[in-house]
Amino acid sequence: MNSTLNLQKLSVGTETVEDLAAWQATRRAQTPDGLPRHVTRMWPKRESELLNGGSIYWVIKGLVLCRQRIERLDEYIGADEIRRCAIVLDPQIIRTTATQRRPFQGWRYLKGEDAPRDLPAGREAEEALPPQLAAELAAIGVI
Repeated sequence: MNSTLNLQKLSVGTETVEDLAAWQATRRAQTPDGLPRHVTRMWPKRESELLNGGSIYWVIKGLVLCRQRIERLDEYIGADEIRRCAIVLDPQIIRTTATQRRPFQGWRYLKGEDAPRDLPAGREAEEALPPQLAAELAAIGVI
Protein backbone atom coordinates (compact mmCIF):
# COMPACT_ATOMS: atom_id res chain seq x y z
CA MET A 1 0.00 0.00 0.00
CA ASN A 2 1.32 3.42 -0.99
CA SER A 3 0.84 5.84 1.92
CA THR A 4 2.11 8.90 0.04
CA LEU A 5 -0.14 11.95 0.13
CA ASN A 6 -0.60 13.86 -3.13
CA LEU A 7 -2.63 16.73 -4.53
CA GLN A 8 -4.88 16.77 -7.56
CA LYS A 9 -5.52 20.01 -9.40
CA LEU A 10 -7.37 21.09 -12.52
CA SER A 11 -5.02 22.45 -15.16
CA VAL A 12 -7.30 25.25 -16.29
CA GLY A 13 -6.78 26.50 -19.83
CA THR A 14 -4.66 23.60 -21.03
CA GLU A 15 -5.82 21.10 -23.62
CA THR A 16 -2.87 18.68 -23.47
CA VAL A 17 0.11 17.69 -21.34
CA GLU A 18 2.25 19.57 -23.86
CA ASP A 19 0.24 22.76 -23.15
CA LEU A 20 0.98 22.32 -19.45
CA ALA A 21 4.70 21.90 -20.16
CA ALA A 22 4.72 24.98 -22.42
CA TRP A 23 3.04 27.10 -19.71
CA GLN A 24 5.51 25.90 -17.09
CA ALA A 25 8.40 26.88 -19.37
CA THR A 26 7.37 30.55 -19.16
CA ARG A 27 9.11 32.84 -16.65
CA ARG A 28 5.73 33.76 -15.15
CA ALA A 29 5.15 30.14 -14.09
CA GLN A 30 8.58 29.68 -12.52
CA THR A 31 10.29 30.37 -9.23
CA PRO A 32 13.37 32.63 -9.20
CA ASP A 33 15.51 29.44 -9.34
CA GLY A 34 13.73 28.35 -12.56
CA LEU A 35 11.50 25.57 -11.22
CA PRO A 36 7.85 25.38 -12.25
CA ARG A 37 5.34 26.46 -9.63
CA HIS A 38 1.62 26.66 -9.15
CA VAL A 39 0.40 29.50 -6.94
CA THR A 40 -2.71 28.82 -4.87
CA ARG A 41 -4.62 30.75 -2.20
CA MET A 42 -4.62 28.03 0.44
CA TRP A 43 -1.57 26.58 2.19
CA PRO A 44 -1.88 22.77 2.56
CA LYS A 45 -2.32 21.85 6.22
CA ARG A 46 -0.72 18.46 5.55
CA GLU A 47 2.51 19.99 4.23
CA SER A 48 4.90 17.48 5.82
CA GLU A 49 3.02 14.55 4.27
CA LEU A 50 3.06 16.16 0.82
CA LEU A 51 6.79 16.88 1.05
CA ASN A 52 7.48 13.23 1.85
CA GLY A 53 7.42 12.13 -1.80
CA GLY A 54 4.06 13.56 -2.85
CA SER A 55 3.11 14.72 -6.34
CA ILE A 56 0.53 16.98 -7.91
CA TYR A 57 -1.71 15.07 -10.32
CA TRP A 58 -2.92 17.30 -13.14
CA VAL A 59 -6.51 17.01 -14.39
CA ILE A 60 -6.68 18.07 -18.03
CA LYS A 61 -10.05 18.11 -19.82
CA GLY A 62 -11.62 15.91 -17.12
CA LEU A 63 -8.82 13.34 -17.01
CA VAL A 64 -5.77 12.93 -14.78
CA LEU A 65 -3.04 12.60 -17.42
CA CYS A 66 0.22 13.35 -15.62
CA ARG A 67 1.92 14.20 -12.36
CA GLN A 68 4.88 16.15 -11.03
CA ARG A 69 6.72 15.58 -7.78
CA ILE A 70 6.30 18.37 -5.22
CA GLU A 71 9.71 19.82 -4.30
CA ARG A 72 8.69 22.40 -1.71
CA LEU A 73 6.09 24.97 -0.71
CA ASP A 74 7.18 28.63 -0.89
CA GLU A 75 5.48 31.71 0.42
CA TYR A 76 4.39 33.96 -2.44
CA ILE A 77 3.18 37.51 -1.95
CA GLY A 78 1.75 39.13 -5.08
CA ALA A 79 1.22 42.74 -6.02
CA ASP A 80 -1.96 42.70 -3.90
CA GLU A 81 0.20 41.87 -0.83
CA ILE A 82 -1.83 38.72 -0.05
CA ARG A 83 0.13 35.71 1.20
CA ARG A 84 -0.26 32.65 -1.02
CA CYS A 85 1.36 29.24 -1.41
CA ALA A 86 3.60 28.47 -4.38
CA ILE A 87 3.70 24.71 -4.92
CA VAL A 88 7.17 24.23 -6.39
CA LEU A 89 7.44 21.25 -8.72
CA ASP A 90 10.04 18.99 -10.23
CA PRO A 91 10.22 19.99 -13.91
CA GLN A 92 9.84 16.37 -15.04
CA ILE A 93 6.25 15.64 -16.07
CA ILE A 94 5.38 11.95 -15.62
CA ARG A 95 2.47 10.67 -17.68
CA THR A 96 -0.11 8.54 -15.89
CA THR A 97 -2.94 6.29 -16.94
CA ALA A 98 -5.89 8.44 -18.00
CA THR A 99 -8.34 8.57 -15.09
CA GLN A 100 -11.63 10.50 -15.09
CA ARG A 101 -12.21 13.24 -12.53
CA ARG A 102 -15.23 15.46 -12.06
CA PRO A 103 -14.66 19.21 -11.96
CA PHE A 104 -13.79 20.74 -8.57
CA GLN A 105 -12.42 24.03 -7.30
CA GLY A 106 -8.98 24.53 -5.83
CA TRP A 107 -7.02 21.38 -5.14
CA ARG A 108 -7.84 18.13 -3.37
CA TYR A 109 -5.75 15.69 -1.40
CA LEU A 110 -5.20 12.34 -3.11
CA LYS A 111 -4.02 9.27 -1.20
CA GLY A 112 -1.24 7.28 -2.83
CA GLU A 113 -3.39 4.16 -3.10
CA ASP A 114 -6.05 6.16 -5.00
CA ALA A 115 -3.62 7.82 -7.43
CA PRO A 116 -3.50 6.82 -11.10
CA ARG A 117 -0.54 4.62 -12.02
CA ASP A 118 2.40 5.98 -13.99
CA LEU A 119 2.51 4.79 -17.57
CA PRO A 120 4.94 1.88 -18.00
CA ALA A 121 8.43 2.62 -19.31
CA GLY A 122 8.37 3.08 -23.06
CA ARG A 123 4.77 4.32 -23.18
CA GLU A 124 5.45 7.85 -21.92
CA ALA A 125 6.14 9.16 -25.42
CA GLU A 126 3.03 7.63 -26.98
CA GLU A 127 0.64 10.12 -28.49
CA ALA A 128 -2.24 10.72 -26.10
CA LEU A 129 -5.73 9.61 -27.05
CA PRO A 130 -8.17 12.37 -27.92
CA PRO A 131 -9.69 13.56 -24.59
CA GLN A 132 -13.25 12.52 -25.52
CA LEU A 133 -12.15 8.97 -26.45
CA ALA A 134 -9.96 8.66 -23.33
CA ALA A 135 -12.88 9.81 -21.17
CA GLU A 136 -15.23 7.27 -22.74
CA LEU A 137 -12.71 4.43 -22.35
CA ALA A 138 -12.05 5.43 -18.73
CA ALA A 139 -15.80 5.51 -18.04
CA ILE A 140 -16.16 1.86 -19.07
CA GLY A 141 -12.98 0.81 -17.27
CA VAL A 142 -10.81 0.09 -20.30
CA ILE A 143 -8.09 2.58 -19.30
